[in-house]
Amino acid sequence: MIDRFERNINYLRISVTDLCNLRCRYCMPADGVCKKRHGDMLTEEEMIHAVRAAASLGIRKLRITGGEPLVKKNILSICERSAEVDGIEELCLTTNGILLPKMASALRAAGVKRLNISLDTLNEEKYAYITRIGRLKDALAGLDAALCVGFEKIKINVVLIGGFNDDEITELAKLSVKYPVDVRFIELMPMYDSGDFDGSAFVSCETVLHALPQLEKTEQDGGVAKLYRLPGGKGKIGLISPVSAHFCGECNRIRLTADGKIKPCLHSAEEFSVRGLDCEGMRRQMEQAIWNKPAWHGVLSAEERSRAGRNMNQIGG
Repeated sequence: MIDRFERNINYLRISVTDLCNLRCRYCMPADGVCKKRHGDMLTEEEMIHAVRAAASLGIRKLRITGGEPLVKKNILSICERSAEVDGIEELCLTTNGILLPKMASALRAAGVKRLNISLDTLNEEKYAYITRIGRLKDALAGLDAALCVGFEKIKINVVLIGGFNDDEITELAKLSVKYPVDVRFIELMPMYDSGDFDGSAFVSCETVLHALPQLEKTEQDGGVAKLYRLPGGKGKIGLISPVSAHFCGECNRIRLTADGKIKPCLHSAEEFSVRGLDCEGMRRQMEQAIWNKPAWHGVLSAEERSRAGRNMNQIGG
């Protein structure tokens, strides 16, 4: 579907849960989230209705997110049924990787084609700090599992944080030389409640270019990342700059939260409820959401925080 700014909206990110087995400081509160009543969340059937409605409007790419989607008990069924919906050409999933050693093979069999794995540091102590309760070795075991079962494409998502991991840019980038994976550096977004970080934490992707002068520009894939490659790299380096150089004019996505709200823009408070609706009702709400997608998300900075009204785990990464 084409929105009022002539953008082709063909990508849906659907959060299946706002719960997580980590507590990353830029994503959710230290004590996690209050578990909502079952009746306040989308059922599996409603999620599949939503995927069908989206596909009927021209959505071709679907990404499953959370929270951490792999803590969802019926995640394999959700993935398998979503992949079978007519019109869905690519099913992807974003995860912290902790549960991949047990689930990577089953996810691939369920139709997941691509994985994004969040990994912000290669230092054990810093990993424990940023996730509050996680262990680096578990995340790396997840990466190994994903590689072993042969996913077509694996991307490592690194949230770039000044004073935390900007001294690890070179080592993190080298993962694209050691493994056939893309490493994507993403600017820290000043979300609704990311109070652990002051203004110095918000550094632009230019920091990566300064740290890696040997980067070579490479072919682009139509996504939001500017793509480069290290000499000898098996994968690419991606730079995603939602703060310093927004890409709203090319944005092709909408989001569906686990409690059934369509968000036409990550950083907008505007939401369109689909919970309790049939497939046709969801389609009408999605049409409204797409038509009301704003031209851009407005200024983002340490002082001008996101207007989303939710933490990242409540929206979907």
